[in-house]
Amino acid sequence: MSCNFTYRCHILYREPSLQPVIPPVSLVASDYFHVIIKLSISPFQPAQPPQVTTCHRSQSFSADTAMPTQLPTSAPQSPPARFAAVLFPGFQALDVFGPLDILNLLSKRTPLTLSLLASTLDSVSTNTIISPSANPSAKSGGSSSNAISQSVLPTQTFAAAAADDVEVLLVPGGFGTRDPANVGPAVDFVRAAFPRLRYLLTVCTGSAAAAMAGVLDGRRATTNKRAWEWATAQGPKVNWVRQARWVTDGNVWTSSGISAGIDMMYAFVADQYGEDVARELADAAEYVRNTDPDADPFAVKAEAGVPR
Repeated sequence: MSCNFTYRCHILYREPSLQPVIPPVSLVASDYFHVIIKLSISPFQPAQPPQVTTCHRSQSFSADTAMPTQLPTSAPQSPPARFAAVLFPGFQALDVFGPLDILNLLSKRTPLTLSLLASTLDSVSTNTIISPSANPSAKSGGSSSNAISQSVLPTQTFAAAAADDVEVLLVPGGFGTRDPANVGPAVDFVRAAFPRLRYLLTVCTGSAAAAMAGVLDGRRATTNKRAWEWATAQGPKVNWVRQARWVTDGNVWTSSGISAGIDMMYAFVADQYGEDVARELADAAEYVRNTDPDADPFAVKAEAGVPR
């Protein structure tokens, strides 16, 4: 009579009562693997050498299941194709239009989709009215609006947008971020959508909005240098990086002020679609890229706490 035993463990070990010693097996230190050891022991025959194999954490095998001959490999994930941008009254125009124009050109060669998200389907202006309490630098009467502005029609509301349909979310900055009531719906959407996003990209004080949502806690991030004191105060648990054109921390990309979003988006395109693609797009736009994320002359020039 024989008995079959299956041991599952995270490291190889020697069972004192069983012989022979289990032979060494190579494991990857950065991942978790089960070692499956199948022993057949008979009281009438010498102990047979154990059958040892490894399987990835996502697999499970019973004692009677055929053992894999090699570790499975996962296919690389394709570049993202579903983008969305958050809009709120008082968003900075170039924070949105700079990165989106890069996506416009990219979509000529790569199928992409884009959603423009806001609280309602009403047009969203780059102008807004902010109370003096929310922005002490605003003129008397609470107006911080420009003489001219532009308005954009959203394609979906925050409530209707399905988080699963967005792989990359772009969050702009602008004066509108300084009024919690004004930017609140956008902050709530970022907080709810973040766990399902592949990437979060912020431009300028868009990182302040993301910090309000709590999704930057414990991460490295940057923001507009002329709004440094105000923006960084929105996220005391964020590891703010002052000397940076843009910062990448895992699946979160944050850029410095306004035009820095363009350099960040080209860097994102290079990371996801290839440097050659990013270079061709920049050449088509006749744009001279800043390819060094640490090259930020505005960190030196700007006076901390002076809003734009």
